[in-house]
This record gives sequence, structure tokens and C-alpha cells, in this order.
Amino acid sequence: MSRPMEVRTRGSLRSRGAATVSSLTLRQLSAVLPPDQAWGLWTSRQIVARVMDTFGPSLRGVDVEPVDARLPDGRRLVGEWVRAAGATADGAAIYYVHGSGYALCSPRTHRRLTGWLSRLTGLPVFSVDYRLAPRHRFPAAATDVRSGWDWLLHHGHEPHRIVVAGDSAGGHLSVDLALQPDTAHPAGLVLFSPLMDLTFGLARAREELRRDPAIRAADATRLLELYCAGTPLDHPRLTLDVAGGRVLPPTLVQAGGGEMLVSDARKLAADIRAAGGTCDLQIWPDQVHVFQALPRLSPEARPAMYGVANFISDALRTNTIREATG
Repeated sequence: MSRPMEVRTRGSLRSRGAATVSSLTLRQLSAVLPPDQAWGLWTSRQIVARVMDTFGPSLRGVDVEPVDARLPDGRRLVGEWVRAAGATADGAAIYYVHGSGYALCSPRTHRRLTGWLSRLTGLPVFSVDYRLAPRHRFPAAATDVRSGWDWLLHHGHEPHRIVVAGDSAGGHLSVDLALQPDTAHPAGLVLFSPLMDLTFGLARAREELRRDPAIRAADATRLLELYCAGTPLDHPRLTLDVAGGRVLPPTLVQAGGGEMLVSDARKLAADIRAAGGTCDLQIWPDQVHVFQALPRLSPEARPAMYGVANFISDALRTNTIREATG
């Protein structure tokens, strides 16, 4: 069984400086922008998109193919294929589920990250464009993520040749997908700073020790309420029973040591192991939320992403051998 990986050195000077700047800007803005008002939500979306574009990796050599399709049962599927030059077409793929509180982001905001993932792995990446809150509340996002998975399988992608990846709320949606009893398991899961405790109880406890440089737990809670309003948080599709549920496929969890969701990452890893699964947990010191998407701010993003590429390669190779040997 995999043991957790804790990187015990300090974060780079540049990444620590970026966290300080974030605490003086993004953290303050998130406290005053009302997510329940259209102008506040629009402004938050613009800020996140600008940060991702400014500090994300290059899009050079990346092709994007929009998808707007219907499944045989009539469900609509919207998303995009992201392919770096030289990406293979042998059936293997990455299914990406973006995050940001079920309300802020899209495949467009995450395109630099998914393009980088395609370059590093040599695989095409399908990024699902699930419906966002507050217009679309629970379980709209989870339904669309399942539709994306079913669409991939309908178009000839075998489960054991797919790795599911997600960040933040997308991590929650990815785990929810894998826990469903009628979902064929992918080769593996890659989760960046996964949000698991939707009450933010773990995050609040972490805040007492170290404040998140990007957002307060109270402000994140207000954002989440746009999606969960009217549904109790103890609903089994919101409070996921990982420890008591299906054994998940091999999982890599990466989180930043400077963010409040680091406790969620640790709890998820422990629950995966308690259920009998394997999980590689990596806590990168002093890093902000989903630092992997911001290599121009964090030098640690590159080694972290190289580790992701290696994990994906190993997971696909192991599953291919297992399927071949029966």
C-alpha cells in the first residue's frame, strides 16, 4: 500500500512571495465580492480567468476541438478536446473535471493546464463543461460529469485506458463519479487540492493554524451555497463516504501546504486507504490552491506536474497489462 509523500523542505522564495501577494489581494477581494449578486460573481469569474491566463503555462502547439453532442438517451454533453502536438490516438485519454466552487470556471479557464497535461503525457484531454451554479444547482454538475464519462465510453474509450483528473470541486466530482456503483473504474485518479468536506469544517480548523492566502473558509462557503442551496450537505452525493464505499482506483493527491484544503487532501488519502485502496499523497510546502496551474508563479508546479505525468503513465501501463493477462 502506498505511503504518503510529504515534501519537508520550504517552498521556493518565489512561491512564498506569490502567496504573500495573494493574501493582500485575492484574499481581500474574495471577502468583499458577493457571490450571490450577479456583478460579484461576474467579477470573481473574471479575476480567476485573468490569473489562470497570466500565470498559467503556454498554449503553444495546443489544438482545441469543441464538443457539443447528445448521448443516445438524449443527455447533452458540452466540453472540449485539448491535444498537444504529437498527442497519441491509441484510445488512451485523460478526462478532466475543472474546479472553482461549482460556479466560477470552465474548460476555457483551465485550458492552459489541460494543454500542459496533454504535452507532458502525450495524451488527449477531454475537459467537460458542466453547468454552473447558481443557474444550475445540485446535482447538475455531477450529472454532467457522468454524462461526459458515458460519452467517452460510447465513443470507444475503454475505462481502463482513461485517467480521471480534477481540481478543487472537480476533485469532489471526480471521486463522486468513481464511487457510483454502476461506473466502470478508470485506470486512476489524479486530484489537485480536492474539496471533500463541503461543510468546510476541516478548512476552518486548518485556518486556525494557518490562513489560506487566497480565500477564507467563510467566503468559500458562501460560494458553495450557490450550488448546494436547498440540499442538505449530508446528502450522500455531497458528503461522500469514501472510507465505507467502493475501493477507488489508484489515486494521486497533490495539495499545497499553504492552503486550507490541505486537510481535505489528508482526510481523503486516509479514507481511500481505509477502504482498501492505494493513494499517493503529496503535500507541497507553502504552495497555494491548485499551484500546478500557475507555473509562472510557482517553480514547484513543474516537478509536481512531471510527477503527475509519471503517475498517469504507470497507471495506464499497469491496467493495460492487467487487462491483457485477464
